[in-house]
Parts: sequence; structure tokens; C-alpha cells
Amino acid sequence: MLKKINPKMIILIGVFFTSFSSILTRISEAPSLAIATYRLGITSLLLAPVFFAKHITEMKGMDRKTFLLCLLSGLFLALHFASWISSIAYTSITSSTVLVNTQPVFVVLGSYLIYKEKSSLRSVASVLVAIAGSVIISLGDSSMGSNVLYGDFLAVIGAVTVAAYMLIGRYARRNLSVTGYTFIVYTTCTITLLVMSLATSTPLTGYPPRELAIFFALAVVCTLLGHSIFNWGLGHVKPTFVSTAILGEPVLATILAIILLGEVPTLPRLIGGIIVIGGIYSFILAEANEAKKTTGKI
Repeated sequence: MLKKINPKMIILIGVFFTSFSSILTRISEAPSLAIATYRLGITSLLLAPVFFAKHITEMKGMDRKTFLLCLLSGLFLALHFASWISSIAYTSITSSTVLVNTQPVFVVLGSYLIYKEKSSLRSVASVLVAIAGSVIISLGDSSMGSNVLYGDFLAVIGAVTVAAYMLIGRYARRNLSVTGYTFIVYTTCTITLLVMSLATSTPLTGYPPRELAIFFALAVVCTLLGHSIFNWGLGHVKPTFVSTAILGEPVLATILAIILLGEVPTLPRLIGGIIVIGGIYSFILAEANEAKKTTGKI
């Protein structure tokens, strides 16, 4: 069925599904850690049958270093969800989704520090533009109180931790399938979030059907039909298209917030968001051009 549909269209549908993540999180009345724990826990349970039926042999043949990297990747993913979901309780959906999507900035820094990969002048300039946009958002939010600024800070932490998750995944996934890697990481993430919830006495039981429905929607709609589609898409289209398409999430999330929640972004958030998205888009194109020069492909 999927083969009959243009892969790019499927990825855009994935972006649409992912855009509901911040909306569903905002309307939930559960604590942030509980939302994150249920979201990843349900996702892991849904992936389990496929993993044990077709990919369990990967666990047996995995070397110790790869396994430890998968655990570390899951740890950073847990920190990402814990910080980003918490940010939505303090700041706007626009600020939160735009700032968490600055992760390419930290991927560049991490790639240089860990893999000694250098970026072009255009890439660096684009990153600086994205940072400038983030500063504009934060300066505008600072006038709205310390809690809002704290929410922006949590969103940036979410960007840093997901960048670490991606950098580790680049190495860990070399000898693993997407499903095998994802299940191990999601399970580790779930266990980490569960420990964090227990350590902070976050209630994990007694939620009404409405909240359970939100948790299930986050797992199925936003994670399996959203993020998992991006992983699938990397095997069918250029990474540049996937990276660019993901930038549509904060735009769609902002539109959905206006329509469904009546949350209209302030002028600084709007201007800063446009600058951030523009800077990251320019960075993606610059990196794609560098890749073409390196491989000699057009």
C-alpha cells in the first residue's frame, strides 16, 4: 500500500501527525513525567510483537559497545521528552516547538566535538541566524515572566538532549535495523522515565479514560505515525527532504494552537520563529550542498 503512495507525501502526513504532540500535551491534565512515561511505554508495547517476531536475533548478535550506546541513546531521549513536555506547561506552543527544533544547531556542535566534522561557512552562518531567532523569542518571552522563560529554557534542553540522542544513534544504528534500534531505545527511555517518575513521586495510576486516550493518541498518532514515519522515510527519500519537512511541525503546531486553543503567538515569537526556521532551512541546504561536493553527486 505504502509503495503506491509518493514517499514525500507520506512524510508530510507524518509531520501533520507529529504536530499534534504539543496540542495533546497541552490539553492533558497529567504531570509531564506521567505523559512522557505513558507515551513511550505504550509505544514500546506496540512495537514489542514486531521486535520479538522479526528482530530478536539482533539482540543476540549485538556487541557490548553498541548495546551500551543504545542504552545511552534511550537515556538522552528520556531527558528530551521529560524536558520538552514540561516546557509546554510554562511557555507557548510556538516557542516550545520552535526552540526544540533548534536541535540541528547542537548536532553541528556535537559533530565537531565528537566526530571532528567541520561545517562550511554558510552552515555556521545559518546556525548563528537560528540562534539569533532563538534569542529574539527568549527576549520577547522574558517580559512575560520568569516561568515563561523557564519554559523556553526547558525547550532548549529538549533540543540539546535530542541532538545527543541523534548523534549517538548515528553510530549505534550502523548494524541495527530501524525497528531493532527503536525498540531498544524506546524501552530504555520508558524505564528511565519510570524511574524518574518514581523518584519524584509522580502518580502513574488513577487517570480517567480521557487522559488514557490522550496518552494513547500521543503514542500512536504522534510517535508511531509521526516520528516512525521519519525513520522509514530516510530509506526512501533524501535526508534533506526529511529534515526540511520536519520544520513544518512548529508551523502546523502554531496553526493548530490558534484554531483549537485560541493561542495566538506574540510578535516576537512570530518573528523569532520565522528567523529560526529560516536559519535551520538554510543550514540544511548548506549541509546538503557540502555532501554533494564530498560524494561528487548532483
